[in-house]
Order: sequence, then C-alpha cells, then structure tokens
Amino acid sequence: MISPTLAATAYDRARHAVAPAEGLPQSVTNAAADFARVMEQVDLAATGAMTGKTDTHDLVHSIAQAEIALETVVAIRDKVVEAYQEILRMPV
Repeated sequence: MISPTLAATAYDRARHAVAPAEGLPQSVTNAAADFARVMEQVDLAATGAMTGKTDTHDLVHSIAQAEIALETVVAIRDKVVEAYQEILRMPV
C-alpha cells in the first residue's frame, strides 16, 4: 500500500519534469514556463480544496485550464514526433 508521505515524496521528485529546459529558443521556454505555471496553479487549487481554503468552483476552473493546457502540449508533441518521423523517411 502506498502511504500519503511516499506519494507526496514521489510527486515532489517528479515536479522538475514540467520545468523548462535550458538552451531552448525563447518561445519554447516561455511556453514551457506557462505550462508549468498552469500546473502549479492547479496544484495550489487542489491543495487548497483539500484543506478547505479554496472554493470548489476555483478547483474545477483550474482543472479545466490544466486539461486544455495538457491537450495543447500533447498536440504539439504529436506534431513534433510526426515531423521527426517524416524527416527519418526522407532519402539521404
């Protein structure tokens, strides 16, 4: 069984995965920072809802924004992978 402490520790270690990387073009870095900010907001709203400090409506709104952001990131990732595969199919 997973304890809440173990889950929180694993989550904290995985948070760096949404942080922007170094050496990318400014627009990509800005987009990654915006995505990380949206995920941080939903995290704060969820924590606030669990402790009773945030309204449920705010939590639902944050989750909806996070869902849109995640769908956008996945669509961009799919396009990048598709372009990469197209480059691999090009004759040399």
